[in-house]
Amino acid sequence: MRVIVVGAGVVGTMHAWHAVSRGHEVVQIERESEARGASLRNFGQIWVSGRAGGEELETALRARELWEGIGRRVPGLGFRACGSLTPLRTPAETAVAEAAVARADAAARGYKLLTAQEARALNPALRGTFTAALWCERDAAVEPRTAQLALKEELLLSGRYTFLGGREVREVVGTASVRDDHGDVHTGDAVILATGAWLGGLVRELAGPELPVRRVRLQMMQTDPLGEPLTTSVADADSFRYYPAYRSEALDALNAHQPQDPVAAEHRMQLLMVQRGDGGLTIGDTHEYEHPFAFDTVEEPYEHLTRVVETFLGRPLPRIRHRWAGVYAQCTDTSRVVHRQQVRDGVWLITGPGGRGMTCSPAIAETTADQLGW
Repeated sequence: MRVIVVGAGVVGTMHAWHAVSRGHEVVQIERESEARGASLRNFGQIWVSGRAGGEELETALRARELWEGIGRRVPGLGFRACGSLTPLRTPAETAVAEAAVARADAAARGYKLLTAQEARALNPALRGTFTAALWCERDAAVEPRTAQLALKEELLLSGRYTFLGGREVREVVGTASVRDDHGDVHTGDAVILATGAWLGGLVRELAGPELPVRRVRLQMMQTDPLGEPLTTSVADADSFRYYPAYRSEALDALNAHQPQDPVAAEHRMQLLMVQRGDGGLTIGDTHEYEHPFAFDTVEEPYEHLTRVVETFLGRPLPRIRHRWAGVYAQCTDTSRVVHRQQVRDGVWLITGPGGRGMTCSPAIAETTADQLGW
C-alpha cells in the first residue's frame, strides 16, 4: 500500500509512522520546508491528567503508551515520564483535587493528593507558597520543536518514506491522488489530509463550509535555563476550570467563591509549565476563539503567568527569551477527540484534536490505520 500524507505536523507524522510501521510506503507532503504550526508551538506535554472520562481518557492513555514505546526507539524525541504537579493554595482548590482523586478512573490517571512537603520531595524547585498538590503520575513530555524532525529521520531509515517539503497540495485528482503547486501528481491507495489549522482553500472545498471545527489562538513563552531541574510538569488551579476531568460540585464552588484573576479570565488562561532539554521553561497559555484573531501578542497574560510561576518557584523567573502565538484546530463539539471524515474516494481529512493534538496523535493515527485496514 502507498499512503500520501498531507501535512507534517504531529498528527500527519504519526499517520506516516503507523503506515511505515505496518510495512507500507509513505509520501509526506508539507507546504513549509518543515512543519511550523501548532505541533512546534506547544508544551510538548503528554497530558493525561485533565482528560474527560471515557473515549478521551482512553485515547490519551493509549497515546501515552505509544509515545513511551516510540521514545525508546527514537531518543531524539526527548520522551520523559515526568508526571505533573498542580500546587494548591486554598481549601477550595484542594477540594477540587480531592474530588478528582475520588473519581473512579483516578488510578488510571495516577492521581494522588500530596502534602506540600511530599510535592517538594518530587520537585525540589517548588519552593514557593502552597499547601498541597495534585500529582498525576501518567503525564509525560517530549521536545516539541524537534520531535517531528527526530521522527522524520527515523522514518527515512525505513527506505519506504519520502518527505517533500515546500509543496502545497492544491487539488484532489481521481481516487487517492493529489496535485501539488509544482504540478506534480502523487497517487496512492489512501490520502490523509492532516492540515492542522489550515481549514480554508482545498479543505473547505472538500469538506464544505459547515466543517465542525474551529481555530483557536494561544500565547506562550520560553525562558532562559532555570539553572536547576524542574523534575515534573506544573499546572495551576486555573487548569481545573479548563479541563473536563475536574468538573464537580467542588469546581462549581471554586468558581463561585474564588473567582479567576481578571486577566486570566479575560484571556481564558491556565498555567502549564514544562522544562525543555536545554533547561528553559515553556510556559503558557491563553485561549482566543473569536475571529479575526489579533496579529500581535499581548503583554498582560505574560505578566500574569510570571507572577503565578514565581509564587510556586519562590524565586524570580529567568529572563524570557521567546514569546509566540500559535493557532490550532479544535472540534466545535469539544467532547470529540478528533474530526475524521472521508471527503473523496480514498481521501480522509483528520483534524480538530484541539489542545490534545500532541497528547493524542499516536492513538488518533493508530485508529485511522485500523479503520482503513492498513
